[in-house]
Amino acid sequence: MFPTSSSRPSALGRPLARRRALAVATGLLCAVLLTACDFGGDTANNPADAYSPIPQSGQPVTLTFWGWAKGTKDVVAAFNASHSNIKVDYQEIPSGVAGGYAKISNAVRAGNAPDVFNVEYPQLPDFVSQGAVQNIDALVPDSLKAKYLPQAVELTTLGGHSWALPLDAAPQAFYYRKDLFAQAGITPPKTWPEFRAAAEKLKQTNPDTRIATFFPDDPSTFEAMAWQDDAHWFTTADETWNVDLHGDGTKQAADYWQQLIADDLVRVQPSFSQQWTASLQKGETAGYLGASWGGGVLAGTVPDESGKWAVAPMPSWDGKPASGMLGGTTFAVSKGSRKVRAAVEFATWATTTPEGIRARIASGTSSAYPAAPDLVPVARQAFKADFYGGQDVYALYSAAAESIRPHWQWGPAMGATNTSLKDSFGRLAQGGGVRAALDGAQQATVAELRNRGLRVQG
Repeated sequence: MFPTSSSRPSALGRPLARRRALAVATGLLCAVLLTACDFGGDTANNPADAYSPIPQSGQPVTLTFWGWAKGTKDVVAAFNASHSNIKVDYQEIPSGVAGGYAKISNAVRAGNAPDVFNVEYPQLPDFVSQGAVQNIDALVPDSLKAKYLPQAVELTTLGGHSWALPLDAAPQAFYYRKDLFAQAGITPPKTWPEFRAAAEKLKQTNPDTRIATFFPDDPSTFEAMAWQDDAHWFTTADETWNVDLHGDGTKQAADYWQQLIADDLVRVQPSFSQQWTASLQKGETAGYLGASWGGGVLAGTVPDESGKWAVAPMPSWDGKPASGMLGGTTFAVSKGSRKVRAAVEFATWATTTPEGIRARIASGTSSAYPAAPDLVPVARQAFKADFYGGQDVYALYSAAAESIRPHWQWGPAMGATNTSLKDSFGRLAQGGGVRAALDGAQQATVAELRNRGLRVQG
């Protein structure tokens, strides 16, 4: 999660040099998050009994839990059926950006937040800086961290402390219509130049069909593209946030997508909208640049096209495996909870056990890629891959997960960043510019960080 000047190890390795570099960088982040690093040791709000062993008999500990991810209700039901000492009271809330995060923040301020809640990786630093979540270091030993992808651990470690447990990773993938590609005489592109060439040929063959969609309402898709190109929007040094939405990787991604849009080689439609769904159903959109979880979403969106779709690695600039992450969810314990040990026990079960991941995916509509790689065989077995002609999509997701670029760091005010990008991206179809959108987001982000009293450069 934290950029360093040292040479980068393989994505799944954990050499000593990397751990030392992370320790230095997390110490710096501790300072720039201001009071965030003091939250975890507040024994007044979290008395000793919050960490005491959970009785194995008698009245169970009841946890309140808020979330929205597919399959969550099934996970809670499976946990409750297999545990007599902890019971989880689940409340489904709107997805984070659709109002869930506002609901959680309001509940924290009002002192009636749930014990545990889901929060996506990009928003976790914001909740930490607000003091909305607890430091759970005492309950997250190295043996538990070792069960997760190192990149996921990086994203849940701030200021040298653990603030959440990762549920899933979200490596990028390219979903495409096999029949439409065959008609145009194209194969899944391995590089971004090949992607453009395929887009041109597809349009020539069928003028009404485009290879993919740029989602103006979902900045995370473009952010994953920049991440894949080794950009670093947020870094920390000398107790200061550095904000850089103008780096080489970001510029390359921006110029590339600007030209695809200008040349009418991709559609510009809201994500998962009626327009997007209709274009898929009519064969007017032949591909979807998404993430591992998109496999289930796509199957649920156009079920009548079962057998026509396949999954390929995300194109990269040099053809070598490289991925960012598009989303991904964690379990965090709210600041006011007095049931920390029980909350972490539930979150650990949900993220590291075969029963937990099986319950999440068993409905067949979720293709979540577990943050704990040992659970991939369980996820593969639980997911119904008929929509993709029986393709082993999890083998592809695993390769993509291994290629996730390390050391990406989210900023503490992604709401401001994403709101600015979303507003500007909404004008792309009317002639707006991707670089101009990034300029505006840079200014909005820096202004918000300064408004919060954070030291910032950019």
